[in-house]
Amino acid sequence: MPSRRRAVLVLALLSAAALASVCLALAVGSLALSWASVWEALRGQGDSLAQEVVQGLRLPRALAAFACGGLLALAGALMQVLLRNPLADPYVLGISGGAAVGALAAMLLGVGLGFGIEAMAFLGALGAMLLVFGLAHGDGSWSQARLLLTGIIVAAGCGAAVALMLSIAPEHKLRGMLFWLMGDASHAGDPWLPLLVLAGGLVVALFFARELNLLSRGAQLAATLGANVARLRLTLYFLASLLTAAAVTSVGSVGFVGLVVPHLVRLAVGNDQRLLLPAAVLAGGALLTLADTLARTVVAPQQLPVGVLTALIGVPVFLFLLARAPRVERI
Repeated sequence: MPSRRRAVLVLALLSAAALASVCLALAVGSLALSWASVWEALRGQGDSLAQEVVQGLRLPRALAAFACGGLLALAGALMQVLLRNPLADPYVLGISGGAAVGALAAMLLGVGLGFGIEAMAFLGALGAMLLVFGLAHGDGSWSQARLLLTGIIVAAGCGAAVALMLSIAPEHKLRGMLFWLMGDASHAGDPWLPLLVLAGGLVVALFFARELNLLSRGAQLAATLGANVARLRLTLYFLASLLTAAAVTSVGSVGFVGLVVPHLVRLAVGNDQRLLLPAAVLAGGALLTLADTLARTVVAPQQLPVGVLTALIGVPVFLFLLARAPRVERI
C-alpha cells in the first residue's frame, strides 16, 4: 500500500490538475484568450466580449463538467465498495437509463430546454432508483447479487423504452436526443446545484469512511468489528444513486468516468476511503472538464458529445486494466 506521504502528494497533484483543467477550459475555444485576458474577465475588467465568453459561457460549463465528473467518480467509488467489485459502474443499477427515459420523454413531448428536461431526467432517475430498490428488497432478502441483477433488468427495460422513443421521434428532435444520450455539457445550466450535491455527497461519504474500509474487506468482518452493514449498504445505495442522478441530469449519459477513474485512483493512493474518495472526485472532475474542452474545440465550431471522448479514453484504459488482471478480483 502506498505511504501516506505518497497519497498526500497524489492529492496535491490531482488538485493542481483539477485547477489547471478549469483554467484551460476558460482560455481555449473558438475565441482564444490569453491568461491575462481570462484573469481580467474573471475580475469583471477588460474587454466586454471576453467577460461574456468567460463568465457567461465557459466558466459555468467548466464548473458543471467538473462537478458532474466528480459526481460520477464518487458514485463509482461507492458502487465498487457496495458490490465489492473494482469494475462496478455507477450506471449498473439502471439510474442512467431512468434519467434517459425521463429526459427523452420531455424532449419528445416538447418540454423546453433547461429546467423541464432536467426535472424530467431527475424524476426518471429517482423512479428507476426506487424501482430497483423495491424489487431487490421486496421480500427482505437484499443481497449484492440480487441488487445487481435487478439493476441490469431495469436498465434493459429503460434501454427498450429509449429505443422506442428514438424510433418514433420526429427528425428535427432526433439530433438533440442523441446528443443527450451520448453526453452533452452545452446545456448543463447552473453549475452550483451539482457542485453543492458533490460537496454534500463527499462529506456524507467521508463520514462513513471508516465503515467503508471495513465493508471493503467483507460484510461479515465489518459486522464483527461493529459496523451496521444493513444501514451502510442502504446509505451507499441511495447516495450513489442520487450522485449519479444529479450528474446524468446535468450532462446526460457520460460513460467510463465512474468505472475507470476510481480504479486508477485506487492504484495510486490505495484502498483507504478517506484518501480514495476525495482523490476520485478531483480526478473525475479534471477528466470530464478536459474531455468537454476537447469536445468543443477539436472540430470547432462544431461540438462533439463529451461522452464520445470519455469512451475513447476509457475503453483502451479499461482493456489495459483487464489485460493486467484477467481475473477480476473483489476489492
